[in-house]
Amino acid sequence: MLLRLFRRFTLHPNLSLHLPRNSQSVCVVCNNKFGLRSLYSSKQFRSPLNNNSDSRDEPQGGETQPQEQSPAKVDVKGLLDDAVVGEHEASHPSDAWTQSLYPDTTNPKQSQAAKSYRPNVDPCETSIFLFPGQGSQFVGMANGVLEYPNTLELFKVASDILKFDLLNLVSEGPKSQLDKTVNCQPALLVTSLAAVEKLRCTNPKAIEQCITAAGFSVGEYAALVFAGAISFEDALRIVSLRAQAMQEASEATPSGMYSVFVSSQSRLGLACELARDWCKKHGIVKPECGIANYMYPGCKVVAGHDEALKFILLNKEEFGLLRMRRLPVSGAFHTPLMGEVIGPLRDALKQIEIRAPLIHVHSNVDGMRYRNPEHIRKQLVKQVLKPVKWEQTMHAIYERKPDVLFPRTYEVGPGKQLTTILKMVNRKAADICTPVL
Repeated sequence: MLLRLFRRFTLHPNLSLHLPRNSQSVCVVCNNKFGLRSLYSSKQFRSPLNNNSDSRDEPQGGETQPQEQSPAKVDVKGLLDDAVVGEHEASHPSDAWTQSLYPDTTNPKQSQAAKSYRPNVDPCETSIFLFPGQGSQFVGMANGVLEYPNTLELFKVASDILKFDLLNLVSEGPKSQLDKTVNCQPALLVTSLAAVEKLRCTNPKAIEQCITAAGFSVGEYAALVFAGAISFEDALRIVSLRAQAMQEASEATPSGMYSVFVSSQSRLGLACELARDWCKKHGIVKPECGIANYMYPGCKVVAGHDEALKFILLNKEEFGLLRMRRLPVSGAFHTPLMGEVIGPLRDALKQIEIRAPLIHVHSNVDGMRYRNPEHIRKQLVKQVLKPVKWEQTMHAIYERKPDVLFPRTYEVGPGKQLTTILKMVNRKAADICTPVL
């Protein structure tokens, strides 16, 4: 049974459930005061770093490596003394953003508010939806939504498409299987949209008043489904293909991701530059190491070849890095190491219908709003290779004058990670952010 969820809007909010004659499909009709048209539009149709250092700031004392291949301590201080900061830190595409949110070619004093939608209404009468990404999943994350209408149908449709029991995996685990990229990304998409259905029952006004959405990495697909740009089934198929391709790309090259906590004195750009140089000298062709996620001012996520990451880990004090923590993901997402994903993803996106979003959705690539369907296709392909500019997106959405109130924000998906990040970027906005699950 395919789930059909439609949304129709008038000036008077109303919520009703319609079961079309001679059809088993569910049709949800919800009116909206901002004149939007629909919510869901559905169709017929190798070697990682040593485990001992994964979750600690430094490798364990018993860890041994072959001397000719291990990125042992080097004279980083001497390299720093000899380095020309501007030359080093701007020599890699992502490094221009390591010291400042905005590169030298932009005006940091220019208001970011122009990049987001500001309707001429009381902000308290509007809402913003944020959809989480990989890393927020946990076994049992959908337990709080299954009692609400349409949620079981969402999981049933997903299981039919994916050819395995998604609800059982989400509810029972095991965690090791749920955490696999190929399973985790579809699970997050469906669970986040099920959270929307919970919110539709518990607080329909939040949906009716939503003017803007953003999603972190795979969460961007949930945002686009919510905005009516992509059908639920098409998004699920695309996300499943994307996850499979990312998993295969990760297995082809030993790589990973680290959360890096920094201060104003940290030299993260130079650390990535020297890590790439070290890898080149030790036989790695076209090494990758750079920022993959901009989280908040004191935290970035660095991704790349394992050896480059280990080089930074072992020399982090010399670069003024405060702490490092390896993330439980299979590869270097949002870097050029995901290049093999581009072809299949681009081809798949060409085969589906993409419509103009009914509300404003911000792209991970640059924090800007999507303009049209073709823009969505291009940016979703770039998103796999480019850093997630989440911090920049939060500034674009929430920046406003001191006397202007904030809309209410909902984290629509498992966990509270995006609420925590928002608190580090804009505490006032975070104070009225509500996790749905």
